This record gives sequence, structure tokens and C-alpha cells, in this order.
Amino acid sequence: MPKIKDIPKVDRPREKLEKYGPEKLSDPELLAILLRTGTKGVNVVELSKKILRKFPKEELTQASFQDLKNTFGLGKSKAAEIMACFELGRRKLKGKQSILILSPKDVWEACKDIRDHKKEHFVVFYLDTRNQEIQREIISVGILNANLIHPREVFEPAVRHTAAHIIVAHNHPSGNPEPSDDDIAITKRLQEAGKILGIEVLDHVIVTKMAYLSLKDKKYL
Repeated sequence: MPKIKDIPKVDRPREKLEKYGPEKLSDPELLAILLRTGTKGVNVVELSKKILRKFPKEELTQASFQDLKNTFGLGKSKAAEIMACFELGRRKLKGKQSILILSPKDVWEACKDIRDHKKEHFVVFYLDTRNQEIQREIISVGILNANLIHPREVFEPAVRHTAAHIIVAHNHPSGNPEPSDDDIAITKRLQEAGKILGIEVLDHVIVTKMAYLSLKDKKYL
């Protein structure tokens, strides 16, 4: 297995980060920068891949000191560095301001980036039990109909982010916020899917540059 110094400079994690920024690096490359060196016979990038295979998704952020220390010969120092990194991230994220969404006007305010788009953007707000925004995602861009917005695409992130509720929204480029038949059909379809998953659809808000309309207020929810 090649050593890290045998890898072309352009492909080494630190050099790639310096040239392209951290967002262009893979998860193993980011972890490799944190670890700095590999173990006997395993370069740091391959070691990072093995670690991430053993601790998939969010498991690495929750791993104990003993689990890490005894993994692939990491030892005390590298285990401590990994734990310190994630703990620092958690503390910083706890202080992050979260948008509180309580009304259709709040949704309209939070959709200022899509209100006057010439194409329809279908947006989902994933909320915690206090109606604070966990995440906002654009699910679809283009003409909306009930067949294009699949509940799976809407609720998969809700499960991933452990959302308690969701609010959906989309813009009407025409400037008229009145719902179409497809808007109503999408709303009812998502409401039924949410009931099965235990994730309530609180509202579907149609936004325009100057106005908004709540399908909940119009009794479609």
C-alpha cells in the first residue's frame, strides 16, 4: 500500500484543501487531515476509509474513547483528537441561531430567495418539537404536479434529521398565490404520508413576491 508521500501532491488531502477548500474533500480525506498519519502498513487515507466503514454515518461522532483507541491501532492521541473535534463542533452548533417558524408570514419571510423566481421551487422546512428550523431543503425545481413530488423525497430527510414536523412551501411565478388542483393534491398526499410516519405536515404555504397563502388557513389541511 503506498505511503502518503508516494501519492501525487495534487491528490493529497492537505494540498487539496489548500487549493480547493474543505467542501471539495471526501469524508475520508477530511478525517485523514485530522489524523495526520496512518498506522503501520496503512496510509492515513486508507486508515480513514477503514474507520468510516466501521463507524458509518453518525456513529463516529458518538464513538467512545475506548472504541476509538482500540480501532485499527489508533491509540490514545488520535482517539482524543477525533473526540475533541466532534465535541467542539457540537458546542459551536448548539450556539447556532435557529429560525422559529410559527406562521405563514414566517414561511414567506424565510422564502425570500425563491419568491420571485421564474420557476417554481418546492421547499421543505424540517422542524423540531418547538417549531425551530433544523434544515431547509429544495426538493424540486420546475412546474409542480402531484406526480413529481414524491413523499419519499420529502420525508427521507425528515427521518434523517429527526424532525417532528414539516412545513412545505413553493412559489408561484405568476404572482397569484391561489392554489391549483395539483397544489391541493400534493398537500393531501403529503399529509397522509406524514400521518403514517408520525411527522405532521403543519402547513403548505404558497409564496409570491408580494403575497402568500396558507392552505391550512384555507382548510385544505
